[in-house]
Amino acid sequence: MGCPHQILTVFSFLAFFAFGLSIGIIFCINYKTFSFNLQVTNGQFSIVTAKLPQELERPPTVPIPIPDETSHSNATESDGDRRREYLDETREMNYAEIFRRASRILPDSDFREVPKVAFMFLTKGPVILAPLWEEFFKGYRGLYSVYVHCDPGYNGSEPEGSVFRGRRIHSQRVDWGKVNMVEAERRLLANALLDSSNQRFVLLSESCIPLYNFSTVYSYLLNSSQTFVELYDLPGAVGRGRYNPKMSPTIRIHQWRKGSQWFAADRRLAIEIISDRTYWPVFRRYCNGSCYADEHYLPTFVLMREFGRRNANRTLTWVDWSRGGPHPAKFIRTDVTPEFLQRLRAAGECEYNGRKGGVCFLFARKFTESTLTRLLRFAPRVMMFDR
Repeated sequence: MGCPHQILTVFSFLAFFAFGLSIGIIFCINYKTFSFNLQVTNGQFSIVTAKLPQELERPPTVPIPIPDETSHSNATESDGDRRREYLDETREMNYAEIFRRASRILPDSDFREVPKVAFMFLTKGPVILAPLWEEFFKGYRGLYSVYVHCDPGYNGSEPEGSVFRGRRIHSQRVDWGKVNMVEAERRLLANALLDSSNQRFVLLSESCIPLYNFSTVYSYLLNSSQTFVELYDLPGAVGRGRYNPKMSPTIRIHQWRKGSQWFAADRRLAIEIISDRTYWPVFRRYCNGSCYADEHYLPTFVLMREFGRRNANRTLTWVDWSRGGPHPAKFIRTDVTPEFLQRLRAAGECEYNGRKGGVCFLFARKFTESTLTRLLRFAPRVMMFDR
């Protein structure tokens, strides 16, 4: 009489085991496309899952070398010497010579090197979130270049072994909203173009943070068929109202555009920007006062040069303008939570290489120095810096 009961028990156990095994397999298959946050509410634990954007589920098509975890902190002395000699050489050149050399380099001339992304930091002083960027770059030496344009009066120094050490270019004074801010951007581009392995160029500030790990950012930029310059026609005082009629006929009011200062360019666009002898002189002469050249020059230039579908017409840097005023919102220590960072990663609706959905922003600003401790605590897990 006990035999059927034992068989039923064994069968039930096997069925339960098979069910659990199936759940485990499904979980393992989908594990990498989910992020997890452990939350405590009223003394109870709960797990919140959020599916990562679809674009990140596909493996990058640009080959990324296996990270060397020792290469970041133990760079050879000769490598450091070569970098210092290169920047010393550019500092000795005058600006005309740097621009002349950079503009003579063809966009895709016999390119056989490993492509790099040039991260160009436009700062007032130090890169205040440098430790976070150190973690971001860690293990990927040879796939990126760093350039820093800071106020010439800043005399601070970076620690030995830092990716920012010795990376300052010869700089000049920059004033908010003035033409000399665009001059600084052009100076960064010209210096970065002297390295023929730099194939993508990203403008950042000292208050910017990465929203994804290096491999994702690198793949996103190198795989993109478009540049990322935001431009739009805006009626009213802060749009067309900033146009100076003296710019005509070179630039007419219906061609006047506005957009975010923070761009990501390919080599062709970068060379065209620093080689511009048509529109830039007009901006230098007539874009003053409340014109704010950093918001108008590049968007107008991209329109005038008819980049069309080669430009995605959006920025990759997220900012919060919801509070109004001439500046975006600043974030302090208490603003930084895993949930907040996840919202930024999932923000926006956009297209990437003709496909809707996926990742829209790779970076975000403006984060104050007080956010650094929390960013270092949450970012490796949320941004997956260890992958």
